[in-house]
Parts: sequence; structure tokens; C-alpha cells
Amino acid sequence: MSATLPRKALISISSYHGVIYPDGTKTGLFYTEALHPFEVFTQAGFEIDLATETGSYGLDDLSLTDRFLAGDDKAVFENPDHPFNVKLNSQLKKAADLDPEQYGLFFGSAGHAALYDYPTAKGLQAAAENVWARGGIVAAVCHGPVLLPGVIDATTGRSIIDGKTVTGFTVEGEVVLEVLDKLNSDGVALVVDAVTKAGADYSSPMHPFDDYSITGGRLVTGANPASARSGAERARIAFDALT
Repeated sequence: MSATLPRKALISISSYHGVIYPDGTKTGLFYTEALHPFEVFTQAGFEIDLATETGSYGLDDLSLTDRFLAGDDKAVFENPDHPFNVKLNSQLKKAADLDPEQYGLFFGSAGHAALYDYPTAKGLQAAAENVWARGGIVAAVCHGPVLLPGVIDATTGRSIIDGKTVTGFTVEGEVVLEVLDKLNSDGVALVVDAVTKAGADYSSPMHPFDDYSITGGRLVTGANPASARSGAERARIAFDALT
């Protein structure tokens, strides 16, 4: 079926940018969770657009620390002329302005910010629904799967994750990063709670930051920043398998 689907990917990005970390720094786009899929899809010959619900974004401060940004990734971040940074900072689209028919693959990047805006991001959800309805691939990584309960399969009237096994960032990971109390006080749903409420079976990596991703037909999910590249590779493989 991929022969009839555009070889074009939409990478969604959270528009939320607010303080959650104990040191007073902010969440937002976890940089490599969009960069790595961009690299995978570019290498595989996809055209790519980046979009948020509002058309704006901020970066997750944690994602820019040496723990999560080093080597080639840091070199990309420091190069404003890199195609990813040009897309992100000069060509970022607003969800309401998208033509979903252009895309054959939807990939939800994340950061803790996704917990705050993805569950109600109707424009991004509509784009993912359109891709799904036309037989395309829908994927999300880390906190990105909280978008998926609102992505409805028109044939069932239920979320596309209902009855499927998915992964995403663990509660243990929230504890390690010392943000669980903040998330709870803000009243946002954690990944495991959001996906299980939508009828999915949640599968956890052995350790919260292990590379761990799952393919379930046309649905792909990844557990954490380390899984953004493998999740994108799985999404690419699933797309190519549609022929």
C-alpha cells in the first residue's frame, strides 16, 4: 500500500514550554527525539515537515545537557544551517494549516511537554487520524504516546491503540528525573495511565532509559530518548512493508 502513500513524514512537536525540573529549568521539545527520526527518514528518502499544535515551540533544557546531547547530535544542534534546525526554526508548521493528505507517516516526538498539550492537540491528532485512515504508519516515542488515545480509528470509533501493546516513558523514569510530584500536582496523566485508559496494554523496558521500541502492525512506539532512532527505523520498515 505504500506505493499509494506519499513518502512524506510529519514529525509532531509539543508546543508546551514550562518549568517542571527541580532546578527551575523547562520542558519542551526533547531535541534528539525529533532530530533522530528526522535523520532516519531523511536517509530513507522521505520528505519531512515539522509541526506543533500552535506553530511555536521551546526546547527541553534537560535534552541539551551533556547526558543527552553529545557527539554528532551536539554538532547538529550547534549548526543553525543544518536542515533539521532550518525546518525547526524557520519552517515549523501549525497543525491547523497542515494538509494531512500529504503524509504517509506520522511520528510523535516528545519531551515531558507532551503530557501537557498532546492529549488536547486536536489538530495533530486529526493529522494522525488521517494518516491512519489512509493506511499509513503512526508512531510516537517517550511521552509522545499520550497523543494516541485521541487518535480515533474511524472503523471502530475507538483509539488506534485500543487492544494493542504500546510502550512509552516509565513511572520509574519520572522518579529518577525527580519530576513525578510536579507532574502529579499539575494533574497531567502519565504515559502508562493515558494508554491503559484507552485500552492499550503497556509494555515497559527493563530499565527506564534502555532502547526499547515496539511494532504493532501500522503502530510503532518507543520508550524514551534512546528509542527515538530505533522507533523511527521501525516506522520506516513498517512503511516499506506496506507494499
